[in-house]
Amino acid sequence: MATIQERLSAFASTTEQVGGQGALSQEELKKKNAVTDYSMVAFSLAGKDYAIDIMKVKERAKAGNFTYVPNSLPFVLGVYNLRGDIIPVIDLRLFFNIDISPREDGHLENMLIIVVGEQTFGVVVDEIDRVVNIQKSAIQPPHPLFGDINIKYIYGVVESDSNLYVLLDIDRIFGVRSAEEEKELADSAKAQMVQRQIEEMQMNVPAASSSNVVSEDAPKVSAPSKAPSAPAPKPAAPAQRVNAPATDAGASEADLKFIADSLLSSTKFSASPLNSEWMKGRYAEWKKLKGEGKTQIQNEGDALKFLEPFYSEFTDNWWSEAYSDAISKALPDNSAKNIVVWNPGCAKGYEAYSLACILKKRYPNAHIRVYAHDTDLLNVSNAPLLPISPEAAKSWYASYLSTTASGENTFDKDIKDMIMFEYHDIANTNSLPDIDIIFARDVLSFLPEGGQKTILGDFKEKLKGNGVVIVGSNEDISSYGFKKKLQGNIAVYSK
Repeated sequence: MATIQERLSAFASTTEQVGGQGALSQEELKKKNAVTDYSMVAFSLAGKDYAIDIMKVKERAKAGNFTYVPNSLPFVLGVYNLRGDIIPVIDLRLFFNIDISPREDGHLENMLIIVVGEQTFGVVVDEIDRVVNIQKSAIQPPHPLFGDINIKYIYGVVESDSNLYVLLDIDRIFGVRSAEEEKELADSAKAQMVQRQIEEMQMNVPAASSSNVVSEDAPKVSAPSKAPSAPAPKPAAPAQRVNAPATDAGASEADLKFIADSLLSSTKFSASPLNSEWMKGRYAEWKKLKGEGKTQIQNEGDALKFLEPFYSEFTDNWWSEAYSDAISKALPDNSAKNIVVWNPGCAKGYEAYSLACILKKRYPNAHIRVYAHDTDLLNVSNAPLLPISPEAAKSWYASYLSTTASGENTFDKDIKDMIMFEYHDIANTNSLPDIDIIFARDVLSFLPEGGQKTILGDFKEKLKGNGVVIVGSNEDISSYGFKKKLQGNIAVYSK
């Protein structure tokens, strides 16, 4: 890994190559580095001063005529050949929704070449200023007033030579979790597991009966101990009858917790307030199905069987006309010219295409963009070529289809142009414009409980004032600060 001194030298060299502004001699660099312990590359966006840790910056460049990538996000200008390496280029101004003038053909953009993890990116900015050397202790915590961008993308603010710089967190912008965040997620999952085990152990501790005399000096029992050398006296019949319901309830609660732990380890399904009502109902059904004392999940097959009723209607399948009508009626009136829809967990594409057809009919005068995301790269890659069954082609989908030269049915160009299928993990940074509709069926329940809260925070942040969220039919986000409204049998949530 390059040292700060090497980064300074490299940046000074490339500065000289592209115009000489801000170039420093080796002696000047050494002198500055001797009294400072943090270097950052300063640049401007819409007349405001920003900076990036120099350890993230490989060099600076001027470039234009980037190769366009179809169906890419609005802030992705294309790809660029950097001495044989093809790198993606993003416009940081568009990423932060800053208005820019129309681009002229052949215009050369100011670009920082940055490295995040093992990936190299080109980042277009207004003007690249210079390297600023500071004491790291001078960096102050971020505050929303210091910039027109989301505070979570700001590492801090610092003043130098009468200029106030907003220091950007490049890892956050490009969706890389810090070591602390990874540890926090892992610790949260472990803490949940330990808490459940402790609660189960406490439930199994027998309550002391009146016939059991315990010394006040005896240590309190917080977990089951080994069997005593002599059997404890049986409690009286009345006490047994009174305590029986509580014991049964405790055993059921413990049983359900073990099932939740098994689901988490085998399928990543995370039991939480999001799906607690469904879990309780499904456990009652499961108990009847499996029989008393046989409810524990033994393997992945049991886990998948337990979760079968969880999934929303028409998961990984074409929708019925009745279901599509129900979804259409649940969507709000919206007269906007541009409607942005987010469909995380799009899987093979059935959902995204069905949603696009409904949206085209529901908002005929709007330009609609559906961001269809999933972490299954194979599904996302194949989704644009998803075959349409003969049955679906004869159903309500018919008016949105065309026929290829070989006689196969396919969605027409208008529908295909609406959808952008993309590999994306919603647990990382969600760099999307403000959103009108979030359609996320059965996705949240397969995130860690801490991750669920984070993503729902993203939903709130991205959702427009009149926007709506639709989640799985067995998920409920009303306890996370969303307002719930039933439209027929479809639950719709708003801020």
